[in-house]
Amino acid sequence: MSAPRVQVRRVYDPPEPDDGRRVLVDRLWPRGLSKDRAHLDDWYKQVSPSTELRKWYAHDPDRYEEFARRYRKELEDTDRAEALAGLRAFAAEGPLCLLTATKRSDISEAAVLADLLRGS
Repeated sequence: MSAPRVQVRRVYDPPEPDDGRRVLVDRLWPRGLSKDRAHLDDWYKQVSPSTELRKWYAHDPDRYEEFARRYRKELEDTDRAEALAGLRAFAAEGPLCLLTATKRSDISEAAVLADLLRGS
């Protein structure tokens, strides 16, 4: 069986035909973006990192590896684990696009989630 097709994109970018299900994984709603323009299928804020971890990380590329390690640990918490299971179910159904408002989606919580969902 092949790995699920999971991609990570910025929520501010226009939707692409191959996005599949579009799920926002940030805790906070993206600044300046209307619900209509977001083109979301779901908002899974319960899967996002804790406020403490998010503030500590501050999207510092030098902290990404440690952030990813701590975030994976947080994903074992009951609420986050349930939300992650929901994302796994979506990924099993077809293409999944994890959306984030961060400037660098490659070092975001969405990138960590995508790796997990792909089995990395």
